[in-house]
Amino acid sequence: MSKIKANHVFTSESVSEGHPDKVCDRISDTILDACLMRDPESRVACETLVTTDLAVISGEITTRAEVDWEQLARDAIRDIGYNDPSIGFSAENVRIVTSIHRQSPDISMGVSRADQGAGDQGMMFGYASNETPELMPATLVYAHQIMAEFARRRKHDAEAARYLRPDAKSQVSIRYIDGRPAAVESVVVSHQHTPEMPKAWLEAQVREVVARVIPAPLLHDRIVYYVNPTGNFVIGGPNGDTGLTGRKIIVDTYGGVGSHGGGAFSGKDPSKVDRSAAYFCRYIAKNLVAAQLADKCEIQVAYAIGVAQPLSINVDTYGTGRLADDADLETVVRQVFDLRPAKIIEALDLKHPGKTWRYADTSAYGHFGRDIFPWEKCDKTAELLAAAAAFPRA
Repeated sequence: MSKIKANHVFTSESVSEGHPDKVCDRISDTILDACLMRDPESRVACETLVTTDLAVISGEITTRAEVDWEQLARDAIRDIGYNDPSIGFSAENVRIVTSIHRQSPDISMGVSRADQGAGDQGMMFGYASNETPELMPATLVYAHQIMAEFARRRKHDAEAARYLRPDAKSQVSIRYIDGRPAAVESVVVSHQHTPEMPKAWLEAQVREVVARVIPAPLLHDRIVYYVNPTGNFVIGGPNGDTGLTGRKIIVDTYGGVGSHGGGAFSGKDPSKVDRSAAYFCRYIAKNLVAAQLADKCEIQVAYAIGVAQPLSINVDTYGTGRLADDADLETVVRQVFDLRPAKIIEALDLKHPGKTWRYADTSAYGHFGRDIFPWEKCDKTAELLAAAAAFPRA
């Protein structure tokens, strides 16, 4: 039975690349990319903290790559758009402190052998739904797209660049009828700005962006808009709120739809199943929905540290599965996908960012739902359908 009511209003949020926590995710994943692109066997667990004109980079990194941590951090901050020294956080003025040591040999022992074990215990989830072309929850897709469009305008439109600063949040609430998105109920946008920005200008921008990114059938003249509801958002970014890596895990995943294992992604190399197995679960769920074996699907796997085979695999289609029993879909998944960490890394080529994608690309607007990432490919549908043919249909 579905965990989500057929008729309800659901809400998801997104945050911009300039949100303090996202600044940290960007720095941590930029460092990860630099290590892996120079040494694919790097072991990286990088954490970042930012506050007023300060960035602290810490963690366990074992790599043969020569990496300038400070320069990478400044470049990431500059690319986000923190270039004005007067606002309390900028690439030019930020003081960078590093405290980095090598990975624990106790952990390395379990993940460096031929039959690579999981880098930690835990459970990971993946989700997909056919309610959008991205096979993602509609509320989250549109919340992300609102933030991405504002970032595009801030960086490429002269008027927007005059008024907008990097920190921002969005929130989209959609009414579902018979389990499908039917109408947008409300939109919230809070965007950091310069003191001279007219609020009416931002309100007009929000309506324009919403009309651009949300499909017309979901729009109507009764949508309630909340634009900078407190009235002012001049002080923001790391100067307004301390940021930490991995603190936006619901924004990063499915916007509150489905389950979450609790592990953050950013700054972790793919030997950490918190990241790689969660990506693979999305890959499995997306292929199952793309194969029309379910309208929506959640995959859960669990691991023990140092053990290669998952302890469990669970498939939940919320009652939408095309087979008589979701347990049969679990059997199908086991036949088609190899969930050992080394095989996950190999299947998705997770040690080689920089060809067509980077881990830094995941640091804003979600880790899922964009085709640039290898875990978003739908290349297993034929194999899934062939394996499913042996089981009775619902």
